Amino acid sequence: MTGYRLPAPLRRSLTLARKETFQIVRDPSSILIAFILPLILLLLFGFGISLDANSIRIGVVVQDARADARSLVQAFEASDYFEIVTAFDQTALEPDLVSGQLRGLVVIPPDFSERLRARDPAPIEVLTDGSQPNTAQFVANYAQGVYGVWQTRHLGDAALTPPAAITPQPRFWFNAELTSRYNLVPGSTAVVMTIIGTLLTALVIAREWERGTMEAVLATPVSRVELLLSKIVPYFLLGMSSLVLCAVAAVFIFDVPFRGSVLALVAVAAAFLVPALGQGLLISAATKNQFVAAQLALFTGFLPATLLSGFIFEISAMPLPIRTVTTVIPARYFVTSLQTLFLAGDVWSVLLPAIAKMLAVGVFFLALTWLATPKRIA
Repeated sequence: MTGYRLPAPLRRSLTLARKETFQIVRDPSSILIAFILPLILLLLFGFGISLDANSIRIGVVVQDARADARSLVQAFEASDYFEIVTAFDQTALEPDLVSGQLRGLVVIPPDFSERLRARDPAPIEVLTDGSQPNTAQFVANYAQGVYGVWQTRHLGDAALTPPAAITPQPRFWFNAELTSRYNLVPGSTAVVMTIIGTLLTALVIAREWERGTMEAVLATPVSRVELLLSKIVPYFLLGMSSLVLCAVAAVFIFDVPFRGSVLALVAVAAAFLVPALGQGLLISAATKNQFVAAQLALFTGFLPATLLSGFIFEISAMPLPIRTVTTVIPARYFVTSLQTLFLAGDVWSVLLPAIAKMLAVGVFFLALTWLATPKRIA
């Protein structure tokens, strides 16, 4: 009585997958991209890049020498958002604003104290460097915030705001301190997974053609499905391993809160790897050249994942044609899903549509790859 043997198609697929796994282990570049590059990118986005505007260098022009004005200057000095340079004449600081050494000027007018004590509006003037619009907006908002807090503390019940007025009290959900790292680190995980899923697999079939081993494979009874499965499975497992590395680093190195479940994270990542791997295999099968495949993978995978996924730039602020293009970029849904899982939790009303859209794009890519992969030697 003989033991049970796996079906021949499954045996062939497993044998090819085993061969591909050995190639991954023996190829230093694959290990570098899968494990070293993710850590470098996470460190870069987590520590090296910040969208938070802290310690902005500004000038404060004090045209009023009385106590109220000095107290306001002290409030700006105590702020964590500003590094200030004071002067009594605006013309003394304008050259620094033009040269970029200062990002804004706060001008306290000569009649500031008089108008304040007379219960008249006592505005301050804020001049900002519009060459950097985001920073300019930060300077204006932060300066207004410092002034508002100072006015409340300094004047107390005698503040200019009428008692019946409504004072807004903003509350920020999920990221109360508005720490940009909490968005950048999950987003960079999507970029890392794109590199592993698209760039590495883009080199797989192209490498087989360049080395002449594809002809030997096509001469065997291996079908296209078996061939594709043997390429997908090892890199799928490699991508999931990289996800674990990124998630652990995000929580324990960058202190990003993780409020979702591991099951949801695995489901979202698995759904994203389907289009990422499919895109890489399609590029590889169509080009049959590693250099061209790598360039196409960077152009169609890495750049869209970085620029058009909402990772750094808000999609709603993009022109309509670009927003339309982003609807077919899987990284867009992966970034949203990761940020939801880390900061909000298992919000399935967000996760399930994202998973469905990523799988739909993945099926499309895999179908094209199946058509582009030859059945036999031409």
